[in-house]
Amino acid sequence: MSIKTKDPLVAKLLIDEAKRQSSTINLIASENYTPKEVLEVLGSVFTNKYAEGYPGKRYYPGNTIVDKLEQLAITRACKLFGAEHANVQALSGGPANLIIYQALLKPGDTIMSLKLSHGGHLSHGHNVNISGQSYKIVFYEIDPVTGQLNMKKIAKLAKDCHPQLIIAGFSAYSRAIDWPAFGKIAKSVKAKLLADISHTGGLIAGQALPSPFPYADVVMTTTHKSLRGPRGAIILCKHALANAIDKATFPGFQGGPHMNNIAGIAVALQIASGRKFKTYAKNCIKNAKALSEGLQKFNYKIISDGTDTHLLVIDLAESGWSGKEAEERLEKVGITVSRSTIPNDMRSPLNPSGIRLGTLAMTTRGLTPAGAKQIAGVIAATLNKKSNLTVIKKQVAKFCLKYPIK
Repeated sequence: MSIKTKDPLVAKLLIDEAKRQSSTINLIASENYTPKEVLEVLGSVFTNKYAEGYPGKRYYPGNTIVDKLEQLAITRACKLFGAEHANVQALSGGPANLIIYQALLKPGDTIMSLKLSHGGHLSHGHNVNISGQSYKIVFYEIDPVTGQLNMKKIAKLAKDCHPQLIIAGFSAYSRAIDWPAFGKIAKSVKAKLLADISHTGGLIAGQALPSPFPYADVVMTTTHKSLRGPRGAIILCKHALANAIDKATFPGFQGGPHMNNIAGIAVALQIASGRKFKTYAKNCIKNAKALSEGLQKFNYKIISDGTDTHLLVIDLAESGWSGKEAEERLEKVGITVSRSTIPNDMRSPLNPSGIRLGTLAMTTRGLTPAGAKQIAGVIAATLNKKSNLTVIKKQVAKFCLKYPIK
């Protein structure tokens, strides 16, 4: 019996959401479109299996096949990223970070990370998150002039505060990270280095950005952003930390893993190992650069004056728009972006002074640099208060037909 017959209300919502996605220019930097092969295993019989523990060490019987599945995902993750060990059980990025802290730190230890308003992440020690309540947090910032990380200042701060853990890797910072420099700083103060590549994991796997290996002690990536997999996370580490990471994951933080998700991760990793994916990763960055350049031609200020990755942040402080207002106006015409704080933002995180844009999803749909520049023009037109939004909405719908979700 189909879902349409069994539950027509959910069936209608499913159809409506598919229509919304296909008719929207999706520039939310953390979103992507999952391949049908991944969706297929997400809804498979692997959902039915409980598998507390690890391959060969389960607390339930009947795990011979899922043991092979999880080991396959682990092997593929290690091969793709060049890691010594991988844990594929973490349910998403925030929990994965908490697992890593539990494995490496004691309550009250010092973590050094990028300030949230400068492009960091809630789970990197913000006071509203449990990470900021369990550990002493020291934030570094981006340079107010260049909009980029100042490694000399970060090195001095590390020397002054002697952290046990340094986090590099961000949610709204658009430049490539100097992994050797971060590794050197961490070693100089005898700290562990965590590379949070949640946003850029697929770009690194596709060899479009530098890898944090061998400089980082632990690397964490989500699987649903640039890797185009299901919602989840992978924790990669050196052999010396493998036992601590695995114990912190189970039984330390969570129970039975979601085996259907792990199946989806395995499939996504296989896709990411192919030649086409390398082209995709490079195209994400090409499109982001084109989008940034296009917006700058309309006199929009881009934080750090550009991007090396798939994302960019527009500073709207002097534009007459707040980030929330711009986000809502763009959504009216069928363009989704996310509001974002900017360095030293005078506004609140709920109504900040910037918007964050990314090219992962639209590149999956076949976007080209020329198309990205066209989007820049549509954004500029939409944020012109004199524009006719009805006309622009029709233009967006027509644009989306050129880039179908396959």
